[in-house]
Amino acid sequence: MSACPVATLTEPLPVLGRDVRVPLAAGGEVTYAALDYAASAPALQRVWDDVAAYAPYYGSVHRGAGYLSQLSTDLFEGCRATVASFLGCREDDQVVFTRSTTDSLNLLASVLPAGCRVFVFETEHHAALLPWRGAEVTCLDAPRSPREAVETLERALADRDPYGPALVCVTGASNVTGELWPVRELAAAAHAHGARIVLDAAQLAPHHPVDVAEWDVDWVAFSGHKLYAPFGAGVLAGRADWLREAEPYLAGGGASRRVARNAEGGVEVEWHDTVARHEAGSPNVIGAYAIAAACKALQEAGFDRLVERERELIARVRAGLADVPGVRVLSLFGEEAPRVGVLSFVVDGWNSSRFAAALSAEYGIGVRDGLFCAHPLVRVLLDGDRDADGECGSPDEGRSVLNAVRVSFGAGTPDEHVERFVRAVRELVVP
Repeated sequence: MSACPVATLTEPLPVLGRDVRVPLAAGGEVTYAALDYAASAPALQRVWDDVAAYAPYYGSVHRGAGYLSQLSTDLFEGCRATVASFLGCREDDQVVFTRSTTDSLNLLASVLPAGCRVFVFETEHHAALLPWRGAEVTCLDAPRSPREAVETLERALADRDPYGPALVCVTGASNVTGELWPVRELAAAAHAHGARIVLDAAQLAPHHPVDVAEWDVDWVAFSGHKLYAPFGAGVLAGRADWLREAEPYLAGGGASRRVARNAEGGVEVEWHDTVARHEAGSPNVIGAYAIAAACKALQEAGFDRLVERERELIARVRAGLADVPGVRVLSLFGEEAPRVGVLSFVVDGWNSSRFAAALSAEYGIGVRDGLFCAHPLVRVLLDGDRDADGECGSPDEGRSVLNAVRVSFGAGTPDEHVERFVRAVRELVVP
């Protein structure tokens, strides 16, 4: 199960689909420019090859005595160690495999202790805004600087009544603006006021190293499909106590240590107190292995190199968009705020849905348009109504002020795709 060579400093990492040709409305074909990494990044060729090498040895996990079952079980459990290393976890942290970031945060929501209050900024993705249905939720206004974010959180935590258990949920990098959030400072503020913090790293982990121990966050959640790993798996990693003390997220085989009938005719269950407690059912071993392979590939490529190259691509996109009249890039913290390769913008006189469609039909460029499953944030950025209607990913027809275009890229993006995008925007706006 050997790996592919890692790309050099100046080259993007090899991804699947880099040579796919798509038709243009005017005729002919062009190599597809995938610039929607924030939704789902293309799979790394390294990940695909590693999974293909393992596939003939696939077997049931934790379920069999045969050689392939034992091999698959060892591989699956080894994936936890790989992910823990990638995230900089503490020695006693648990790594639970889930379906996605959304699933991870719903899992955490299901284990909150009684009376726990949740604090979340309105700037979050819906995956972080919506899971906390059984708790009292305080939604904090969008800050306009990292410092304001920390001060807003400190005030809210200090003023809570009663002063009981609390959880802060915050993104590491915005899925709308790409801006980096002050995770270390927010974690310190949370702990200073007796609260815990979970980091939504769905947009951060593919672009920057994450260090759970150094940043002192209690949990981190991310998705494989944004980390160049297909097959629908995710991770919740962090402190074990809340996970161990709560009822299992799902009830079923694997989560139970012992099941027996009782005298009344019912069923008595003794649940595991390890990660198995929240991994009922046959696990997605292929998904977990894909995530582990992606973690290894990114670490071996070197995040310093990847971050520097992405910073250069961001600068090109920003400079190119700044040169086009009527284009406004959306930002909470200001133009100079550090960010990952995610930028959203609006164009005067254009409905964002039609603009994105034109990029696809005329230039073979795939971007995202809409509210990006972050409705409150986008409306704040567009000076819109926080209560306006709009489905996730389905912008209101003809109302360009209520949606935006998002371009996103990463370790697998060729320079040519960024250059084509900038040229296309200019040609569409200034024919």
